[in-house]
Amino acid sequence: MNKTRILAAAIAAVSLGALLPCSANADDAPSPCASLKRIVAAAPDGLASLTPEDGKGVAQPYGDDAQCSASRGSYQCTWTPHHDAGSSADALQGVAADIASCLPDATHDQNSPGRQHFYLGTRAKRTDITLTRADSSKLRLVVSGK
Repeated sequence: MNKTRILAAAIAAVSLGALLPCSANADDAPSPCASLKRIVAAAPDGLASLTPEDGKGVAQPYGDDAQCSASRGSYQCTWTPHHDAGSSADALQGVAADIASCLPDATHDQNSPGRQHFYLGTRAKRTDITLTRADSSKLRLVVSGK
């Protein structure tokens, strides 16, 4: 009976060890969904209250050099996709997929290799989300509201 308990305790310890990480590797990167939802929640009247950091989570899976800015009517970020993100068209499609999955209520009304457009709300109070190529090597995300 004693050997059975020791064996059970050893199995439990090994099982628990498999579930726990060996080292602390916290991923402090903001998630695309959290960033997108925070930006869209601020639209249309609170976009100016957003900081440059608020949009970096949208770009971070695809690029590290996001430059974001807010104004009264829009919030925009521009970044260069990582080489491992594929072409800028591939990265554009990846961000569009993030937008579609994170904001399921958004209508995706334009899908082309160089431009993706989504909107939320009615014409009177609409939030537009536009993703384009800023140039041959950069992407631009613009969220604007009426």
